[in-house]
Amino acid sequence: MRLSSRLPQGFEPNALTAALERLRSEGRGVLDLTLSNPTRCGLAYPEAEILAALSNAKVLSYDPDPLGSRTAREAIAAHHGHGLQADDLFLTASTSEGYGLLFKLLGDPGDEVLVPSPSYPLFEWLARLEGLTARSVPSCFQDRWHLDPWALETAVSPRTRAIVVVNPNNPTGHFLSQPEWHRLTDLCARKNLALLVDEVFSDYALEAPADHLATALVDADPPCPVFLLSGLSKVGALPQLKLGWVAVRGPGAQEHLEALAFLADQYLSVSAPVQAAAPTLLGLAPGIRQQVRARLHANLATLDATLTAHPHLSRLPVEGGWSVLLRCPAMEADEVLALRLLEATSTLVHPGSFFDLPGDGHLVLSLLTPEAEFRTGLLRIFPIL
Repeated sequence: MRLSSRLPQGFEPNALTAALERLRSEGRGVLDLTLSNPTRCGLAYPEAEILAALSNAKVLSYDPDPLGSRTAREAIAAHHGHGLQADDLFLTASTSEGYGLLFKLLGDPGDEVLVPSPSYPLFEWLARLEGLTARSVPSCFQDRWHLDPWALETAVSPRTRAIVVVNPNNPTGHFLSQPEWHRLTDLCARKNLALLVDEVFSDYALEAPADHLATALVDADPPCPVFLLSGLSKVGALPQLKLGWVAVRGPGAQEHLEALAFLADQYLSVSAPVQAAAPTLLGLAPGIRQQVRARLHANLATLDATLTAHPHLSRLPVEGGWSVLLRCPAMEADEVLALRLLEATSTLVHPGSFFDLPGDGHLVLSLLTPEAEFRTGLLRIFPIL
């Protein structure tokens, strides 16, 4: 039987994943410098409070609302502030599901969305699964990352329906600047496009410039439709409690929410327990985020101290997020280098090519890695780089 052309032609692992699986099957302990699952990073979660929140008696009843429970939406609105209201929001089981619903809302098969790169590779498949194409538009680096407004404008075609940006970007950590935000919204307004803004990492500013856009919510009346995505996975470092949300602003917001309610009503995917627990979980989130930020700063300091003994290596600025880009001599393809490091040192890093970083000489490390493991991993790989 022939499967949908929206799926990959095959499901074979890439060379790095295949090597990782082989080493683990051989019993070789692999030190993972790409770790991004906070529940495996040694954080101290308030277990009793989380479990108590999930045992709320409300989970025993089923009272579905396509937009999500008002109590949960009110808690999310209060958590974000900036004038956000419960009626501006709809809930999803994840930000990925939010993208799927938004792509259904905005495009027909054959349409496209523009995604500034480097960026997380998930967008290609989320768009493709909805019959859309995600077109990469290169950003540029000069002291910091910048969107290329000319490249974005010239990339717009009659089939373009939206621009997708991540603020701050994963993995570059680039926060949009205030001028970039105004140019983006102006472009979308002129070209009749929607603007999707993923702000899952917005609570994790590290080396953010003074002109950075902390959140798109500061623009209460944008000139184009704006859909802001976030969720518990990063806001509360709770990826196992599947709850995402989308804030809708700009022209046509009410009409868009009505259409999204129709789409969400076909799935009703958000569970009652996590919606009932949402107010408590959001109340606990600042304490968990404080631990994450302490980890990010500590590992960044360790990296900087280690780099002093290796002048041929450097890192790019980390405006925000959980990743850091390591620069090294481009003597071989990034993926070849990452594979060589894995085989030689049993240490996993991501090649920059996974994220469409231009050229070679980039490795992506997770600053969320437990501090002792991060330090050990650097000591393993730096002599080889």
